[in-house]
Amino acid sequence: MTTTAPTIEIPGYRAGTWNIDPTHSEVGFSIRHIMISKVKGKFERFTATFVTAENPLDSSVTASAEVASVTTNEPNRDAHLRTGDFFEAETYPTIDFVSTGVRVEKGDFKVDGDLTIRGITKPVTFDFDFGGFGGDPYGNYKGGATAKTVVNREDFGLQYNAALETGGVLLGDQVTITLELQAALEQ
Repeated sequence: MTTTAPTIEIPGYRAGTWNIDPTHSEVGFSIRHIMISKVKGKFERFTATFVTAENPLDSSVTASAEVASVTTNEPNRDAHLRTGDFFEAETYPTIDFVSTGVRVEKGDFKVDGDLTIRGITKPVTFDFDFGGFGGDPYGNYKGGATAKTVVNREDFGLQYNAALETGGVLLGDQVTITLELQAALEQ
């Protein structure tokens, strides 16, 4: 028996290939620090291509972030994040994502895919929220969205931690990845 996926209507949506606009996008993350607050960081260099199909549920995305571009606004910490204790940037220069499907669950878009960090690939699901579509002053047609997921860093071999004298540990296991996205439709 053959079934077809339902077609979803999104105002302003167009099929085509979209390239990320890095000057209006951000690849960020946050992690619990000393068990009392969160530290945020981002990757300053990244790429992404979205291929939107006539039916949005048939769309796909590929993305990559350059590990050496990680910044938390603290140079010593950034240098430590590039070492073998964390991302091992020389051996694994990128973090990569390739979608495996798009779906709607309880009215919300989900983008499933494979996330690769330190050569370890795990399935993840991003909650995907369309911001909308529109033209910019230069004649480009753009789309915006926010995507968010939470991963366990230890699943990707990021196991460094330190015990605190007051009890607990330096870093939490859960990392929230937040993507603020703006992409332009190829003309």
